[in-house]
Amino acid sequence: MMHDVNTAPRAHLKKTLTLFPVVMMGLAYMQPMTLFDTFGIVSGLTDGHVATAYAFALIAILFTALSYGKLVRRFPSAGSAYTYAQKAISPHVGFMVGWSSLLDYLIMPMINILLAKIYFEALVPAIPSWIFVVLLVTFMTLFNLRGIKTVANFNSLIVILQIAVMAVIVALVIYGVAHGEGAGTLVSSRPFWSPGAHVVPMITGATILCFSFLGFDGISSLSEETKNAERVIPRAIFLTALIGGIIFIFVSYFLQLYFPNISRFQHPDASQPEIMLYVAGKTFQWCILIFSCVTVLASGMAAHAGVSRLMYVMGRDGVFPERFFGFIHPKWHTPTWNVLLVGAIALSAITFDLVTATALINFGALVAFTFVNLSVISQFWIREKRNRTLKDNINYLLLPILGALTVGALWINLEESSMVLGLVWASVGIVYLAVVTRSFRNPVPQYSEEGL
Repeated sequence: MMHDVNTAPRAHLKKTLTLFPVVMMGLAYMQPMTLFDTFGIVSGLTDGHVATAYAFALIAILFTALSYGKLVRRFPSAGSAYTYAQKAISPHVGFMVGWSSLLDYLIMPMINILLAKIYFEALVPAIPSWIFVVLLVTFMTLFNLRGIKTVANFNSLIVILQIAVMAVIVALVIYGVAHGEGAGTLVSSRPFWSPGAHVVPMITGATILCFSFLGFDGISSLSEETKNAERVIPRAIFLTALIGGIIFIFVSYFLQLYFPNISRFQHPDASQPEIMLYVAGKTFQWCILIFSCVTVLASGMAAHAGVSRLMYVMGRDGVFPERFFGFIHPKWHTPTWNVLLVGAIALSAITFDLVTATALINFGALVAFTFVNLSVISQFWIREKRNRTLKDNINYLLLPILGALTVGALWINLEESSMVLGLVWASVGIVYLAVVTRSFRNPVPQYSEEGL
């Protein structure tokens, strides 16, 4: 039964998480095994220097990770980039950042279910795929209803298994290279640099690989459910990006030795099945396909948790109807109606196609990244006037500018369809905001509780 938020005691998100499960949530969202999907296309683009492209991507992402860390300490709210832009720049900008991010975050759980459906169709084509979609969405939704700790425990297990599987693959790659496959040597600078190599293609490859890191920022939405969030969340954000980057660089180094070029790939733009086939054989390829279903489910669960909490904060603020979006279940301490709504949207994986779905993401993430960096400058360098020492100018001006510039490189490489759909979504948001504020005559609603 829904409680009247105006008379009943307000239920709150419950602080149950610590550093390890938060990092595991971030890594589950990132899904490290996506490396195998992008390896072929980036290897072709960089002429066999995927490891260097990942190194460039990691450096770029860490600038934005530092900006998230600064803002989490100042505003430990589940609203993430929405709250940061709202408090540091203006409520109007904050709303548009939150609205734009919703497009990405609402679609991400559905995309993960859609990927799982594709894997299942390849495994058991005789069974109608809608059955898998309904079962997976039900599982994902029930876990998110019962509490963030339940989701974190499941994701921790999947991430550990994912890293173990990648370790097995690397071991097989090392065995193959040691026995004459590919480069024929395990120690080589070739995956990083070679005579005649050019930096520009590597940077272009890095802009593609930056999207592999999406999700490190999502754990900022867990701030109100994390103990000592002002210390834990900034560390978790940085560690998630760093650990993910190290895994990507380490694995791609050995893969590049096994596959010095893309000549063996029939489909470089979807290289995971062929990598598994060449490295480990048909049986292992089938096992990995099954496990991939589980990894995308874990990623979907993490995304489901994040967007449910973003909508909760926007409902608590009053920019969305509070009775629905601002409701927290008194027993489970989860945003119940939001979790159910995201689950319902994820059911659209029954009919959606992957090309259309992927065109809907990335725009919101880039909006969030851009304004997080700008929010650091606005809040600390301008508003709080932390601009008098060299250290302050580096921390609150130079580093966020570098973060914004690296995100700018991603904007340049964003697909046209993503940009068009994103701008249409943003236009709808402006119209909605005009209605809420009565043609911008009234202020944007904000939650008034101290400390948030």
